[in-house]
Amino acid sequence: MTHWLAIAVPTPAHSRVGGLLTYRSEQALPAGSLVRVPLGQRELLGVVWDDALPPPAEPLASQARAVIAALDGVPPLGAPWRRLIEFTARYYQRALGEVALSALPPQLRSLTATQMARRLKRAGRASADTSPNTTELRALTADQAGALAQIDQNPGPFLLFGATGSGKTEVYLRAAQAALARDARAQVLVLVPEINLTPQLLARFAERFGDAAIACLHSGLTPAQRLAAWLAAHTGAARIVLGTRVAVLASIPQLALVVVDEEHDASYKQQEGARYSARDLALVRGRHSAAKVILGSATPSLESWHAAMPVAAGGAGRYQLITMAHRVGASDASPGLPRVLRVDMGRQPKGTLIAPPLLAAIGERIARGEQALLLLNRRGWAPVLHCADCGWKSECPHCSAYRVFHKVDRTLRCHHCGLTERVPRACPACGNLDIGTQGRGTEQLEDQVSALLAGVPRPDGTPARIARIDADSTRGKGRLESALAQVHAGDVDVLVGTQMIAKGHDFRRVTLVAAINPDAALFSSDFRAPERLFALLMQAAGRAGRDAASGADSQMWVQTQHPQHPLFAALKAHDYPGFAERQLAERQQAGFPPFSHLALLRAEARSQEAAQALLGTLAAQAQAAGAQDATLAAALPHVAWYPAVPLAVQRVAGIERAQMLLESAHRPALQRVLAACAPLLQTLRATPEHRGIVRWAIDVDPQDL
Repeated sequence: MTHWLAIAVPTPAHSRVGGLLTYRSEQALPAGSLVRVPLGQRELLGVVWDDALPPPAEPLASQARAVIAALDGVPPLGAPWRRLIEFTARYYQRALGEVALSALPPQLRSLTATQMARRLKRAGRASADTSPNTTELRALTADQAGALAQIDQNPGPFLLFGATGSGKTEVYLRAAQAALARDARAQVLVLVPEINLTPQLLARFAERFGDAAIACLHSGLTPAQRLAAWLAAHTGAARIVLGTRVAVLASIPQLALVVVDEEHDASYKQQEGARYSARDLALVRGRHSAAKVILGSATPSLESWHAAMPVAAGGAGRYQLITMAHRVGASDASPGLPRVLRVDMGRQPKGTLIAPPLLAAIGERIARGEQALLLLNRRGWAPVLHCADCGWKSECPHCSAYRVFHKVDRTLRCHHCGLTERVPRACPACGNLDIGTQGRGTEQLEDQVSALLAGVPRPDGTPARIARIDADSTRGKGRLESALAQVHAGDVDVLVGTQMIAKGHDFRRVTLVAAINPDAALFSSDFRAPERLFALLMQAAGRAGRDAASGADSQMWVQTQHPQHPLFAALKAHDYPGFAERQLAERQQAGFPPFSHLALLRAEARSQEAAQALLGTLAAQAQAAGAQDATLAAALPHVAWYPAVPLAVQRVAGIERAQMLLESAHRPALQRVLAACAPLLQTLRATPEHRGIVRWAIDVDPQDL
């Protein structure tokens, strides 16, 4: 008997074949089954999306091709997962098959039946009987106990607003333990924003629940590791799935709890392909699976904070706010947060890297066997190499950006296209041998701090030890873990780094944190820049004094040319609610999110004119299309179209980039307009006038403007 199936397959991005395809099968296959099917000359992995279809009419019936094989033994993908994929594809304007298959491990596409059976057998060996380790558990603080009581008694979603060091991780662990205890098959998803934060959290969960109960999913895994983790999650052998944003689309059929740690972090937004927000999809997933969702942060995103404010206070009232104001071991009289000191760099001698009072404070910490952390969010030695004689600068020939000088290997590197060249012996423009640098990066900071602290001994009399952690120093397998282990072991006295070290890490010996030059973000054209800077500085401050014994004496130093800026005043008072209130008032007045919804239409071409021309033509055609489409016509008046402009970094790898901003107070209206734009863009790109277009994209709820 012939069965007709609607199957999702991975079609090329933005192709006209973006929906479900019809195949025939001699075998009845339930919705969610994984199959191998032909498409053109290729054999692809596909997902049976719905129940069997009625027989199609000709000529489709005779043209439909047959399913090659079903992946026997792999349980079908459940309805909640398929609904999540449908929402993701629809909301972020991508093809269903593209989103579905990108969420599956690549090795599923190539394994034979024998190989798959072997992998399934291994996954089945993992124990699904998770008995948490309950020995030597610390007593909960009043804040933690109150938070867990609210999570237990209410449906959520919850915004867990907890000060750094207040014990949010313990709340996650106990909430997971409670969810698993209620149902012998229940599973928990825990998301972190970056790979470098997974080892620390994985160790905490493994200590509590055992290694066999946990599957870890992130982009740093090998194909075999990703398949093993995915199968453990999909079959239910893994009771806890821990990972970065990719894990939000994993198949977790018995999901009961979702935790999004550091929910404010911009890393949860995918920046290519389906540009989804893992935080937002976690909330959608919670609704589809009837799972509780906890968003946790010491500095929540303003969107989440607004959603957690009651309607009477001008908020949306969609989340339940849970506050944990005290650090573990602190009290109302002494909350244990670091003292914030502002250094007016305008009063320091020109060229001062570290103000004398800060340098003295660092020396005192080293002498006591404590650690200091110096934050400079720019890697390399210097952002620009330049010639004072002729004005030459180290511009990238392929990008609208400067190549950064890296002294460690004497190279100029473009951090956008990757172009790397040796530093010239003389100015390429005029031959001047005296080429200088402008600005400072973490390499230079590490070098100069080492010189400044050369005479400062540790308690045992040995010289102070300086280490750097950034994307350059940790490139290579195991290097980040090794560097962090040295910090935790006390082998490092001063840690220099970028934002990689400013969030999530539990450095017990750090009692002083300093932001070396945070002013640039104060005057950015991006309306989110103040929010991100405040979050970064608050998170960095949170690395100091996490041990209760040293909390009262911990410090956060900020070197700035603008010490009286309201942002630094709020930081000094550790006043996130006050900062958020002022920022939300400004955004409401300007009509920015969360009081409006944004989307970016992006185009890339060999010339800026071609990129902008595509977007301009699209806007005109979309407006004209409203004459034939009543629902589109109703939506268009609610959407504001801004002119096409170059991106901040206009050219990358020789490709010009332009974007057009769409804004609306009505999310459904914006979605309707975006749905009309996708086919128009496909059609326009195929016309002779726009053949110069390299690629285009729709970015819904963009994080970077």
